[in-house]
Amino acid sequence: MAAQILVIGSSNTDMVVKTDRLPAPGETVIGGTFLMNPGGKGANQAVAAARLGGLVTFVAKVGADMFGQQAINGFRAEGINTTYILTDENHPSGVALINVDATGENCITVAPGANAHLLPAETETALQRADAGTLLLLQLEIPLSTVEYVVRQAAIRGLQVILNPAPARVLPPTLFPNLFLITPNETEAELLTGIRVTDLSTAEQAARKLHEMGVSNVIITLGSKGAYVYSSTHNQLITTDSVKAVDTTAAGDCFNGALTVGLSEGQSLPDAIAFACKAASISVTRMGAQASMPKRSDIE
Repeated sequence: MAAQILVIGSSNTDMVVKTDRLPAPGETVIGGTFLMNPGGKGANQAVAAARLGGLVTFVAKVGADMFGQQAINGFRAEGINTTYILTDENHPSGVALINVDATGENCITVAPGANAHLLPAETETALQRADAGTLLLLQLEIPLSTVEYVVRQAAIRGLQVILNPAPARVLPPTLFPNLFLITPNETEAELLTGIRVTDLSTAEQAARKLHEMGVSNVIITLGSKGAYVYSSTHNQLITTDSVKAVDTTAAGDCFNGALTVGLSEGQSLPDAIAFACKAASISVTRMGAQASMPKRSDIE
């Protein structure tokens, strides 16, 4: 039987405008289509995992508003366990403003709202009830103090922690030895290691450094080139399908959700990465964050 997946992270509502090009500072660009979609890195990854057959529980905090209730209803419709999603009476649900250009590139501004108030103690019950061997997926759109607490407690309880260190930020060195897996992109890898990732050689250098910092397994995602994996038993590039990107907004979230599902099913690390690359390559051909997440049948 597949292992349980516990996702702790953010939930936002994405407001997306499609434009021919991204505006320069101070510039107004007339756009085309406007979309309002459920998003947030934690929520995106939870939905990605659930659609691919993962047994997902999501821990998050939303506002006592329309956006929060819509989000919870959406998670339930995806088959996600919402028992530990909290409602904050004092802060609104998180919102992200997203511009997407004609090539699928995007720029994003986030007002975190209730996400910024998910406290360490509010994750405790979900952690206590998680079985040993549960895969715990985290990102960095909730307070760092909460992330640090969750990682420590998860290590004590025998959970395997996967950290997607996004959005990019400096992390305390004490965090890394308690991680089973870390999944930075090139920008995040450079911030964490000081090594600028421009090719396979520098990807290997950055991955090796993260491994030396204490992380058991390192995956550096390289966009259309695929993903580079480094551990005591693996050191290779896993390539991805070539596709025409429409919207790359949640490609990384799709990758992380799919990767976690693959690992929960007992796939080897390279096989789980190949599975995740395939899922992400499908997601970038579709508009939206959670709306772009493929189902298992799309991959198979």
